Amino acid sequence: MSINELSTSARTYRELQAEIRALQEQADAVKQAIIAEMDARKAESVQAGEYTIRYAAYQTTRIDTARIKADGLYAQYSASSTALRFTVA
Repeated sequence: MSINELSTSARTYRELQAEIRALQEQADAVKQAIIAEMDARKAESVQAGEYTIRYAAYQTTRIDTARIKADGLYAQYSASSTALRFTVA
């Protein structure tokens, strides 16, 4: 691939990413409207035509890394890895 082709591909990629961001903003706005309606109905689940919409609390368990670091255990149990990062600036 030539430099011109790379430049064109990078431009296309950036334009598509911008479209994705714009669509994600629209999706987030629709999601917030649905959540507001469910809150107004005080409902965790609503059947809307062919869709079942749920907005409910759930529990999750996570590691308290700040406490592990404070207790001096982080270095003992942490592992480093190498990953690839793709950016177009």
